[in-house]
Amino acid sequence: MNLLLDTHALLWWLEDNPVLSKKARKAISDWNNIVFVSAAVIWEIRIKQALGKLTIPTNFRKVLAQQPFEMLDITIDHADAIKDLPFHHRDPFDRLLVAQAKVEGLTLVTHDLHLKKYRVAILEACYFYSEIVNSSKITKGFHNDKPTHSNQKAGIS
Repeated sequence: MNLLLDTHALLWWLEDNPVLSKKARKAISDWNNIVFVSAAVIWEIRIKQALGKLTIPTNFRKVLAQQPFEMLDITIDHADAIKDLPFHHRDPFDRLLVAQAKVEGLTLVTHDLHLKKYRVAILEACYFYSEIVNSSKITKGFHNDKPTHSNQKAGIS
């Protein structure tokens, strides 16, 4: 299975947050799966950081580079696919992630189950999202002891 992490799923993974569902954690750590992080997710993280809505470690890029993830650039095909999406959701980052998942045939790991309306494969990142308090602030930092491996499989073409 090829996965695309949304912003919350990535942050929960990096900080080893128990909010990340066991099913999502297992899928992300499964060496048989290729896990992608979109440039859109990094863009959203940096915007939230600049606005003071998110605190991330200063070595964020290094921590990210140590993960077993493939980076997914935003392409013209991804941007163009947004034109076909109905307005079930207004968040431009989520809409771009849906477009990327559709174009590339990826399963989107997300807490936002409203995205199912787009008929894209979803893996629930969290089963009890409504109980999360202040999940957008990272206070304990990221763990660098995540399993890392290099994917031998080819990336998305």
